[in-house]
Amino acid sequence: MNKVIWITGASSGIGKALALKFAKEGWQVAASARREDLLNEMSNSNENISTFPLDVNMRDKCKEIFEQIKNKYQSVDICFFSTGTWDPKKEKDIDMEQIEKTFKVNFFGTLNCIKAVEEYFKNKKSGQISIVSSIAGYRGLPNSTGYGPSKAALNNLAESLYFDFGRHNVRVTLVSPGFIKTPMTDKNNFKMPFLKTAEYAADKIYNDLINNKNFEIHFPKELTLILKLFRIFPYKLYFYLVKKLTKLQKK
Repeated sequence: MNKVIWITGASSGIGKALALKFAKEGWQVAASARREDLLNEMSNSNENISTFPLDVNMRDKCKEIFEQIKNKYQSVDICFFSTGTWDPKKEKDIDMEQIEKTFKVNFFGTLNCIKAVEEYFKNKKSGQISIVSSIAGYRGLPNSTGYGPSKAALNNLAESLYFDFGRHNVRVTLVSPGFIKTPMTDKNNFKMPFLKTAEYAADKIYNDLINNKNFEIHFPKELTLILKLFRIFPYKLYFYLVKKLTKLQKK
């Protein structure tokens, strides 16, 4: 029997690229996103992909969709939760409505999906749950009042769940991509260093999920290792370097 992966955020970007990668490798892919039309375009051309439209903000619907996936495939091996939102035009100021929306999708939407699969994986005592965060969650960055904090919350959540699910032999992984060319990053109005394609990201994620046992999957290393170094810097040095790198001017 072929192995099964459930991917949210599968209609575009990293989620879509990963769905196609796993399908190419012979996996059965349960693809979820709000855009049913885009999901159908992908599944119509690939017999290994089945669509399960979902708005992750709907907690009960997350559970319902996972039940449908279990009924179809009998077993699920990996859950990859990559739903996210980002609006750079609304990140410069404290826009409460936008921040609440960002957390609702990025953090609570992911948590809704994790809750939907929690009992199944703990009873199964095997499998993987993968949470997509971002390098923006490492430390505070300019013009990131909602997105960065929502990803930092996911980092903390993933670390906590690593212990909680680990007691049941379930692997939890955190995915921290750098700048990946997707419809979401196309909104950025600044230069993105070491920009990579979604297909590059999918290859990296697939390899680490299947062949490695690391908690964090981060890429490209040229960027992420620098930012990891920044995490240990004292605030005075960190703020100076970030201002220098982003060419911020004091007002």
